[in-house]
Amino acid sequence: MTEIISRVLPILLLIAIGFGLRRTSFISDDTVGDLRKLVVNLALPAVLFTSFLEIEFDSNDVAIVVATFLLCVALYGIGRALQSRFGAGHEYFPFLMTGFESGMLGISLFGSAYGLSQVGYFAVVDLGHELFIWFFFLALLLAKRDGIQSPGRLLGAFIRSPVVIAIIAGIVASLAGLRDALYDGPIVGGVMNTLVFLAALTVPLILLIVGYGIQLDRRGIRDAATPVVIRLAILLPLAILLPVLLLDSLLDGNHYSQAALFTLLILPPPFIIPLYMKPDMPDERRYVNNVLSLYTVVSILLFVGYVAINPL
Repeated sequence: MTEIISRVLPILLLIAIGFGLRRTSFISDDTVGDLRKLVVNLALPAVLFTSFLEIEFDSNDVAIVVATFLLCVALYGIGRALQSRFGAGHEYFPFLMTGFESGMLGISLFGSAYGLSQVGYFAVVDLGHELFIWFFFLALLLAKRDGIQSPGRLLGAFIRSPVVIAIIAGIVASLAGLRDALYDGPIVGGVMNTLVFLAALTVPLILLIVGYGIQLDRRGIRDAATPVVIRLAILLPLAILLPVLLLDSLLDGNHYSQAALFTLLILPPPFIIPLYMKPDMPDERRYVNNVLSLYTVVSILLFVGYVAINPL
């Protein structure tokens, strides 16, 4: 019980502090925006590069990547099918039914509970999802906002992303067997240690940002609860059953991989949705933000419960 509390309490306290920072106006939205840039462009890429550098890839990892990609596509299809019944009047309902906020929430939750040294297991199960976000989800968001986008523009956005660069560089370095050379070299070793220091910023900064971003409009909670309940009705059983069923076949019997898959499947939709929405839709933006905030709170509670049951 002591170990569980020591893992769970920092998550809750950091999120509560972030929430308190907003309520007391201790820092401004601009400051949080700058911190978010720091995380996305420096801290998070540092975590992902060092994590993928430690991974030894095999055929099971490829199967997991394909499976998570197809799951995300299927969830979008389900969202489109259910929109007329459960999301009437909300253009972005299908986008709220798919994708996972792995960068700004999943890595911080998993890393805070199980250690940044184990984040590589989460990165593997998230890789197919990242491909979905960049080549499917973002394309649809941009097409809805601006019209059809050229594949070249999407590819350009993909290869310029610091997160994607870090993932690709980590995978290439791992496959080339460069880990020891990078850490042992006098200069590159110093660079690697710098990345380790940057990575250590990720969890506390993200949890503070997540807490700061939780803001529910009470008038819209009931409306926002509909996609949350529908999505969890689909994903929560999968989150409970799939890690158990795939533990020996695709997850190599590794319980960190099992926890990583559960964590991914309970996460809220991507936080980038409001960033790429049409600018003249204040009511829809309020609806999307309510869904994301409510889902974030539920995801955190589910994760805390999971860690309490499966402390590893």
